[in-house]
Amino acid sequence: HRGRQVGVSQESDFSRARKRLERKPLSIERTRGSEMLFGIAPCSLALSQSRRDLFRLFLKQSSGPRRLIMSELVLQATARGVPVHHITRRELDVLCRGQVHQGVCLEATPLRFKSLEEAEKPDLGLEESQNQQLVWLALEQIQDPMNLGALLRSAYFLGVDRVVTSQRNSCPLTPTVSKASSGAMEVFDVYSTDDLRSFLKAKTAEGWEVVGTVSNPEDVEDVPVVSCLEFQWNKPIIIVIGSEGDGLSLETQLLCHRMLAIPPGRPLHPGIESLNVSVATGILLHSICSQKLKHGD
Repeated sequence: HRGRQVGVSQESDFSRARKRLERKPLSIERTRGSEMLFGIAPCSLALSQSRRDLFRLFLKQSSGPRRLIMSELVLQATARGVPVHHITRRELDVLCRGQVHQGVCLEATPLRFKSLEEAEKPDLGLEESQNQQLVWLALEQIQDPMNLGALLRSAYFLGVDRVVTSQRNSCPLTPTVSKASSGAMEVFDVYSTDDLRSFLKAKTAEGWEVVGTVSNPEDVEDVPVVSCLEFQWNKPIIIVIGSEGDGLSLETQLLCHRMLAIPPGRPLHPGIESLNVSVATGILLHSICSQKLKHGD
């Protein structure tokens, strides 16, 4: 008799739990022209900057170590006049289409590339160019948002002065890029040009050195290849990174004064002879920017 009662109560508990799971997540009407940022670093940095219009902050109720972070986010949002909504994990999953949101989403306007015209004027002072070792990073047709985010994170961390990307066949500045950049995209301007080759020619005429990158030195014709360990520079430089898979186009290679290669640490097995583009760029930037630090002493 008692056994039957236990069975009944377990069954009703189970069906209640199932109904709870089947409850449809809250349908949230998105603001027109907005996108959903996700992750603690992108959302916190977007709240701290004035680069986006911000609409709503969505948070999962948190306990434990993340509770402090969540209350900081609430304070930031309140200071900016952004409404805060506490919702379930499932609702957050739906809002950012299953991405790793860490319990935070922020509805905001997208970030756009800046045009080079917006930036040229204050930068062209000859004095600044001569007194500083400037390092710019030019990206030719980087299409993977995870790679673009990782590139921006490395460029920001290692002290690159400016990032310029080719407009055609390049990934836009999406929430996925911001998350992969660990929020660096929220604080670091990214420029775009519809004519990368003319831009490189113009910088060469201004006295900059254009440095390409190559994974297989045998592929390069007519441009000297130097190991990143031996590379030295004494004037402003632009490092040009090619697309995943194809590398730099031949026309862009021919505008480079030198090509940089990373020497491998062992004989390589065919088929795994190159590095991921963002990892390779991090290694090259480190060897280049560490010279900049030495010269600055």
